[in-house]
Amino acid sequence: MNSLLKHMVDMTGHRDHTMLDISVISAVQELANASQTRVLSLVTIRGKTFVRPRARIRAGEVAHMLENLDPHHAGEPLVNITALAHCISHHESSADVVNELGGHTLWLPIWMGDKCDTCLEIINPTPYTPDTIHVIGGIVSVYRNFQNLLDYSERDSLTGLLNRKTFDDQLAKMLAASTESHSVTLPGEPERRSPRDQEKQWLAVVDVDHFKLVNDRFGHLYGDEVLILIANLLTSSFRSQDRVFRFGGEEFVVLLRSTTLENAKKIIERFRMSVAAHDFPQVGKVTVSVGFVSISALDAPVMILGHADQALYYAKSHGRNMACHYDELVQDGLLQTVTSNDTAEFF
Repeated sequence: MNSLLKHMVDMTGHRDHTMLDISVISAVQELANASQTRVLSLVTIRGKTFVRPRARIRAGEVAHMLENLDPHHAGEPLVNITALAHCISHHESSADVVNELGGHTLWLPIWMGDKCDTCLEIINPTPYTPDTIHVIGGIVSVYRNFQNLLDYSERDSLTGLLNRKTFDDQLAKMLAASTESHSVTLPGEPERRSPRDQEKQWLAVVDVDHFKLVNDRFGHLYGDEVLILIANLLTSSFRSQDRVFRFGGEEFVVLLRSTTLENAKKIIERFRMSVAAHDFPQVGKVTVSVGFVSISALDAPVMILGHADQALYYAKSHGRNMACHYDELVQDGLLQTVTSNDTAEFF
């Protein structure tokens, strides 16, 4: 009982989805004495649902988040996991099957009304006792309620993306991660030249091209539908570990976690091309412009956003429907930055 209370206190003390995921699988793993527990994301892309693991803990190990190492892989098709697909389609609370190794796999969908985009998966060598299932059910209920509370406070009401007020906290966490990186050179230290393929954190600003014309010509209802569809394309194009925000109007911001410049370009370009290829109902074709920049712990958040905005402005003023990297624009002499008294002026 003391262990259960400790886990409940831990879960309800978080204000972040990532730490909530870590807490719930840690609690379930210990209380169910499972061999493995995972948090799965259910993602719908072009009408098909895919399953992606986003957090995992194994017996004797520490819980950790899982990254999608192949950004082009959507995940395991839900239809391939027969028992889970049946459970989801019939809006059931659980599915328990004997897996190929003779153990038991228990799936517990996290229902938010009629929607399910998260599922717990618990693997155990032996069948689950009624008492264990009862305890796990209580943990899942607390997890679901807290997910609801976090979603309500963090999400944009139109698109379902993270809202502006959650951005500062997420960026602060990225800056903290950058501070711990060996690539950071502190004042007074000799400059460290990093290999070109070094993984970094990135910030991208996305703006819908000619969005005012969409509203003026088709009306705000179709304009809202365009924003919702672009939000869906953002979610499906970027990785599960990235964070996508709606800043207001037709502007979005993406924080890309730990990836190389080459991969960041591929992910951003994939999204841009997905939008350009999409047929928007009534409206037809819509494009987006993107400006992005690497995140440095030595830069103020306002400067990081300013650099991405400058790259976005360059894309807007040079034909739109393109993605521009701030550092490359500066290196090529297309943008100039003069730093004075810790502020930056752009020309």
